[in-house]
Amino acid sequence: MYGTGLAKGLMLTLRHFVESYVDDIRYGFRKYHHSTDNFAIRQGTKTKGVITVQYPDEKVAVPERFRFIPFLIVEDEDHPTRSGKDWCTSCGICAKVCPPQCIWIVRGNDPVSGRPVPEPEAFFIDIDICMNCGYCAEYCPFDAIKMDHDYELASYDRTTHHIHDKERLSKPNSYWRSIAPTRAYEEMLARGAWEHKDAAKEARRGAASARTSAPKPAAQPAPAQQTADKPSPEAAPAATAPTAEGAAPWTEDEAKREERRRKALGRKARRAAKRGG
Repeated sequence: MYGTGLAKGLMLTLRHFVESYVDDIRYGFRKYHHSTDNFAIRQGTKTKGVITVQYPDEKVAVPERFRFIPFLIVEDEDHPTRSGKDWCTSCGICAKVCPPQCIWIVRGNDPVSGRPVPEPEAFFIDIDICMNCGYCAEYCPFDAIKMDHDYELASYDRTTHHIHDKERLSKPNSYWRSIAPTRAYEEMLARGAWEHKDAAKEARRGAASARTSAPKPAAQPAPAQQTADKPSPEAAPAATAPTAEGAAPWTEDEAKREERRRKALGRKARRAAKRGG
């Protein structure tokens, strides 16, 4: 009873030890040759035995939902209207929900009016305090902050390299789509566009203004005036009431309204006469 579990563990270790050499013989030691891409073979589901990753020459691929230090999304340089523009509006929600309080944001101001503008002037994250929980990315209402896959952050100078500023945190939207294509696609479906909400609004506003400012089609020329001796056979006889000289002729609708008005006045006069009698 007490020795069976120990024996099973030792047998499992021995089996892995033997399978490692059998697997090497089967592949002819090609798995460790750096001239060919054999890392996928060693990390595949059919590989057996003990696997050694030759780090830093080889690195294990991280899952798409792997999260490490956050970064800020900015528009790509080839964006037609918002090149390099921040998605962040400096609302401060990420700093409020951060459990270790490692985020500092300074909101920008308009240099002319002094009023605050929806973009950060400064953004700092202390990566030594950050616990990589992902709350900032989950609570951001503008999808402006995401969790990165870069985990190689060791250095000898903490104050210079471990406090990331806005310039170091900013990465283009294409980078986010490259490291997390599935999540980026899900967010695009929920947002309704690949772009930022403000960019989508500007695009719709520009399309609407283009429609309103488009030149209207030229009015069709009026038919030539018919002469008295050759009247047009398609022209219908127009019944218009006689008008004073220089006054515009009444239309049929105006004549009907005037007729209804006279009848109403007549009924009102008759009712008043009955009440007086």
